[in-house]
Amino acid sequence: MMKLSNATLDDLPAGIERPRYDRSQLTPGIVHIGLGNFHRAHQAWYLHRLMQQGEALDWAIIGAGVRPYDEAQRLKLVEQDYLTTLIELDPAGVSAEVVGSMIGYVPIVEGHGPLIAQMSDPAIRIVALTVTEGGYYLDPATKSFDVDHPDIAHDAAHPHTPRTAFGAIVAALRARRDAGVGAFACQSCDNLPGNGQRLKEVVVTLARLSDPELADWIEARASFPNSMVDCIVPATGERELARVRKMGVEDNAPVTHENFRQWVIEDDFCAGRPDWDRVGATFSDQVHDFEAMKLRLLNGGHQIIAAPAEVLSIDTIAETMAHPRIRAMFRKVATDEIVPQVHPVPGMTPAAYVDLIEVRFSNPEIHDTVRRVAFDGSSRHSGAVLPVIRDALAAGTPVEGLALSQALWARMCEGTREDGTQIVPNDPVWDDLQDFARQARETPLAWLNLRQIYGALGENEVFAKAFDGWLRMIWSDGVEAALDAYLDR
Repeated sequence: MMKLSNATLDDLPAGIERPRYDRSQLTPGIVHIGLGNFHRAHQAWYLHRLMQQGEALDWAIIGAGVRPYDEAQRLKLVEQDYLTTLIELDPAGVSAEVVGSMIGYVPIVEGHGPLIAQMSDPAIRIVALTVTEGGYYLDPATKSFDVDHPDIAHDAAHPHTPRTAFGAIVAALRARRDAGVGAFACQSCDNLPGNGQRLKEVVVTLARLSDPELADWIEARASFPNSMVDCIVPATGERELARVRKMGVEDNAPVTHENFRQWVIEDDFCAGRPDWDRVGATFSDQVHDFEAMKLRLLNGGHQIIAAPAEVLSIDTIAETMAHPRIRAMFRKVATDEIVPQVHPVPGMTPAAYVDLIEVRFSNPEIHDTVRRVAFDGSSRHSGAVLPVIRDALAAGTPVEGLALSQALWARMCEGTREDGTQIVPNDPVWDDLQDFARQARETPLAWLNLRQIYGALGENEVFAKAFDGWLRMIWSDGVEAALDAYLDR
């Protein structure tokens, strides 16, 4: 067994691609906050591929986290010189490569002094984030920035010792302004509609709470490119650790991923950027259309199939797609109800994208758990499914399957499966969701009183009537009977 490190790169087993560049010559250009599996399989991979061509050697990544649990990840990566083994799970054959584009990880301390200092370095020209859809302090119903959240109130009152990543960004931009250093680009890599614009709203609004002049400077000098990111990346567990060991490598933080990646980026970088387009990324002024297609069909599709799978005790997304009723429901909802609300993009129609997603979700090599996909449904349904429902109601197109998806989510949040086993809490607001879901077992429309999620949507008679009927059927006849009833319509 070969322990992964700089010193052992030349000893990697045959067949595992390794960095061909001299990592000792890399210098930092990017700080990435939220350095989980997705980032290492996506942005870090694109940069690594550029470095393999001898390019972008001054754009290496410094990782960072803002929560105590990020420290465990930092320590794992420090021990292996920040290297990561990426394992591509293609049904046609598994392959692996070691990615070396990351060269450091900021220590995590209260007040985020080291992170602020790192981002204040003039060499840092991009600060990127992958903090999940629920990490932006947005109201689920209105999508406006929640300035009353205790973390945000703390950062406004204590701007030099913030709690949040956004407070640390504001503090670093303040330090750069005061030192006469230009701003950096703030790049969201999360699945949010208009993710760059959302990030700008959070950062500028937070700055304005403590320093209006700084907020004006940030608005004028920094940039916030929108982007669409896509790659299915399962969580790492014993299965993944065993897989990399079987290859002869001791890597305590390997990443598995599907054989598909997409990154569409608005070209709005105030301090320069790597030429990611040379290795497959797309710079486009149509990011919103790419983003809507992906969010509504892939992310929304994930939520639509995860809830019935959880209630039926199905473990993975591939197994979910092997369930004939769930697979058929996905295709019908996607084709009949979501596709009409999605615009085509260069090289891809919405209908063709449904075909692509069906294949990707069905990949038997990807052990992507239903639990991972269903996590934080309060944010993911709000961002990917509910906007489609609102658009479909406005357009007068069908919503029966979309209403069924919400009834299935309500059934899941009640907290038990049909076999009687418990669904462990899986959402930051699980207690609230479970309370409303239990009320809805007898009075279905009680679920739609979650106004922080549904807003006024629950008052729409067409949607409410469909939802009420589906949830009653699910509780009286079961999930599969409801799926059959939908498919027979």
